[in-house]
Amino acid sequence: MRRYIVRRLAQALLVVVGVSLVVFFVIRLSGDPTFLLLSADATEADRARFAREQGFDRPIHVQYAAFVTRALRGDLGRSLRYRQPVLPLVLERLPATLELALAALGVWLVVAIPAGVISAVRRNTVYDNLTMLGALFGQSMPVFWLGIMLILVFAVRFELLPTSGRGGLDHLVLPALTLGLYSTARITRLVRAGMLDVIGQDYIRTAWAKGLPDRRVIFKHALRNTLIPVVTIVGLEMGTLLGGAVITETIFAWPGLGRLAVTAIFQRDYPLVQAAVLVTALVFVVTNLLVDLLYGWLDPRIRYT
Repeated sequence: MRRYIVRRLAQALLVVVGVSLVVFFVIRLSGDPTFLLLSADATEADRARFAREQGFDRPIHVQYAAFVTRALRGDLGRSLRYRQPVLPLVLERLPATLELALAALGVWLVVAIPAGVISAVRRNTVYDNLTMLGALFGQSMPVFWLGIMLILVFAVRFELLPTSGRGGLDHLVLPALTLGLYSTARITRLVRAGMLDVIGQDYIRTAWAKGLPDRRVIFKHALRNTLIPVVTIVGLEMGTLLGGAVITETIFAWPGLGRLAVTAIFQRDYPLVQAAVLVTALVFVVTNLLVDLLYGWLDPRIRYT
């Protein structure tokens, strides 16, 4: 077990290094930040001085080596726009993004798993058909369109919920639904397919033949074996949540990491973009490690060798 964790941590380190390499070089293809950060009447001498102060005049591989050296000391650089270290800026916005992602995950647990289980148990009924139709509809809606429609209906038309911002639970409802419904539809279909496969197994028929209550057979024996692929998808979907939060946070003016990253991209704030992407990649890697460790609890036959 310990060796497995050490090996996964080594793999995670390689992933983070690869992400840092890609984002460092790709962000510099967006153009010269001096034209956005300096005034329109700045001279070429002013631009050259700014580039020299920020190290942009050095070869790109030298810039990357300097970035890695500072990052190993916990310094991801200073924001070109805010004139302060980028790591505190990112960590300040991270809780809002995690709050939104966990709320969307709650939508999955409350809607997707019960809907998938009931749909499988009542296969080919009206409920099953309506559930699969709803799942298909949920996977077909773009996130930006769904968010705008929810605002128009529940915030503008009926004035039940706020249109934007972060505050109480009422501010969280619309962003969480917008971010979570797409993945909810996918997980509902996955739970249904897994339950249909497990229900046909011999041990499930034996449990029913022994006269065990339906609820115990379904939720203790069938659902637990169905959850292994579901947990895998949930781990991967966390990356989708963090990526989709960029659009959702922009629509609802949610003060999270995604909105900060979008603003930094438009402003060509290289250090801030790099820090936001690296922190997001780190959260995604840690989440997938926890998912892998959860397999052993769901299925005792799994051993980490």
